[in-house]
Amino acid sequence: MPPAGTPKTSRPVGRIEVRGLRLVGTHGVLDEERTRPQPFDLDLDLDLDLERASRTDRLDDTVDYGSVVEAVAAVVTGPRPFALLEALAAEVGAVALATSPLLETVTVTLRKLRPPLAADVASVGVRLTVGRQDARTAGAGGPQASADSTPGDR
Repeated sequence: MPPAGTPKTSRPVGRIEVRGLRLVGTHGVLDEERTRPQPFDLDLDLDLDLERASRTDRLDDTVDYGSVVEAVAAVVTGPRPFALLEALAAEVGAVALATSPLLETVTVTLRKLRPPLAADVASVGVRLTVGRQDARTAGAGGPQASADSTPGDR
């Protein structure tokens, strides 16, 4: 522990985790996927400074994850179809990030639970992280985000 009066060198960052959000949407490359609703599974990692909220115990000092869930659910279940999981995950990340100025980055893990493949697979998916800079450049072609893509995620 640094001596009293020593300036902080880094600010504590925390993570709010949302796991296993199950939603139904019509996303995919195939016409069938855009007309037949199918299940998706989402995990969200919401990175922000949790130090103040840990001291005050006030919702105003953190991110309301209920609002985040509501906002991202509207993207997945909404009328706009996405061909690629990458594009859908990027939009989910940007919308989540827009819910609070306290959020620094959002990592979205998105899985399609019934992909139209001949092989028997439990799911296919992508993991993508969107930060504040990414959200600001989202105008031309969507947010530029780092992505880990699983083959067959179309």
